[in-house]
Amino acid sequence: MSHPLTPDLSKLTDEELYTKRNELTNRLNYAYRIGSGDMVHQLQLVIMDYGMEIEQRNKKMMEQAQKSGRLGKDGDDSAKDITY
Repeated sequence: MSHPLTPDLSKLTDEELYTKRNELTNRLNYAYRIGSGDMVHQLQLVIMDYGMEIEQRNKKMMEQAQKSGRLGKDGDDSAKDITY
């Protein structure tokens, strides 16, 4: 479920995505402190959208790494035998 005020997150860089999520988390902490339940709920929804975008990007990166052979099929790097 996407919050209607969440911008198009696909246009943000990874750094911008993490920075904005951290800013929103700080606002969420403030909303908890002042006891604004409505603000807390709205911020939680937006933060969830950012988290889902980060999760999708990480999943895509893992899939690309597996396809390129940089990672084994189970997500570890055991597919490469690095011997010096």
